[in-house]
Amino acid sequence: MPDDDFSSFASEMRGVRRLVDDHADTGKPRTDRQQVVKRREAAIQSTAAIKVDGLSDQFIIDVGAEDELYWARDGVQDSQIRKLKAGQIPFDGSLDLHGMTVEKARATLWDFIAEATKFEVRCVRITHGKAARLDGRRPLIKSHVNTWLRQHSQVLGFVSCQPRHGGTGAVYVLLKRTMLEGRDE
Repeated sequence: MPDDDFSSFASEMRGVRRLVDDHADTGKPRTDRQQVVKRREAAIQSTAAIKVDGLSDQFIIDVGAEDELYWARDGVQDSQIRKLKAGQIPFDGSLDLHGMTVEKARATLWDFIAEATKFEVRCVRITHGKAARLDGRRPLIKSHVNTWLRQHSQVLGFVSCQPRHGGTGAVYVLLKRTMLEGRDE
């Protein structure tokens, strides 16, 4: 640098202090760690509180081991239920309730449908089994699943599966979706 440039630079810099901190101020406020922890705890508590609301055992619809299940909510197109029954709507999740107690099956089913709904899944398969009981009584889990699915607000309809997917021991379940932004279906 010629002396002329150096002296003009020095005169321009007169009164300026060197910065001690070399980090830029982005203008963003720092996150309050305690507030983040409180929000996470509240989110966990709120989902635990609504665990299995609404799936009642007050009136169980008894069904036989070989009975075909079929139900559709009002407003669901018959063509959609026909496609479901024919196995033409692919299922993106599957749940097996074999060997579970009624309470365990209820909680597991509730969680499964909640997760499927969260991921915008259209159709799932639930295997309830036929439970041909030695005492001659009706299948317990199958009867409960038949009742619970009718009560769940996210279920649009269900039908017994094709033989290759479990026949009368399983159901295809059509679920509501809220259609994520940007999806074009």
